[in-house]
Amino acid sequence: MRNVRVRLAYDGSRFYGWQRQEGFPSVQEAVEDAIESLTGERVCVHGSGRTDTGVHALGQTASFHLETALSDERLLHALNAHLVEGVVLEALETCPDQFHAQKSARGKRYVYLVHNQPFRSAFGSAYWHRVHGTLDLAAMRRAARHLVGEHDFSSFASAGSPRKSNVRRITALHILRRRERLAMFVQGNGFLYNMVRAIAGTLLEVGRGKLIPEALPEILGARDRSRAGPTAPAAGLYLLSVRYEEPCWKLSRSDQEKSPGSQAGSA
Repeated sequence: MRNVRVRLAYDGSRFYGWQRQEGFPSVQEAVEDAIESLTGERVCVHGSGRTDTGVHALGQTASFHLETALSDERLLHALNAHLVEGVVLEALETCPDQFHAQKSARGKRYVYLVHNQPFRSAFGSAYWHRVHGTLDLAAMRRAARHLVGEHDFSSFASAGSPRKSNVRRITALHILRRRERLAMFVQGNGFLYNMVRAIAGTLLEVGRGKLIPEALPEILGARDRSRAGPTAPAAGLYLLSVRYEEPCWKLSRSDQEKSPGSQAGSA
């Protein structure tokens, strides 16, 4: 029996979230079914955390125990051949037995994508949140600075899974704009239920002029969800990566060639 971790990407519009649920397609179910179809083994795949219906991932991490003697490379390719459309395993490696995708996680990075234009796009409405009207980017950035650091984020958390504390640390929050597209990058040591979407919704209210940047400290201090902005739609949210203390994902030959001066090893 060996412990295996995978890095996967998926189109959240095709699934009812990460967690397996009877009668609805989920990412967890898709991966578990692929493993069973290939190896005959029924395993439980643990994700770094749940993503809701419609939320996408470019760098979700999951782990599971498996008996198969297939090499990591062959297992990666074979599992991808058995996976349904909309989910892809991008990396796979045997890892220390104590590794657990959720319990070992030390931080995550998300991006929230906004299409800021007056008319809806003919393509891809499931992959960003459309906002019409002018957005004050400078005001949004000033507001974002108040959220960086360690705070009680009760005002930005929907009722959901029980937690011991609502205190989390945001280590970076950057807002980038390119023409009609806006991206909000959020990095932290952990996130509450719907926290990133609530942050995005609140910053968009600032951009619209419905909230002033200086209101953010008061909103944080209130610890009241009704004081912050709305929860932004799921379509714009992507899980970019999960951080662990131990090195993950050995560099492939092609990765090394793309990285000038890199040496063989882990990244």
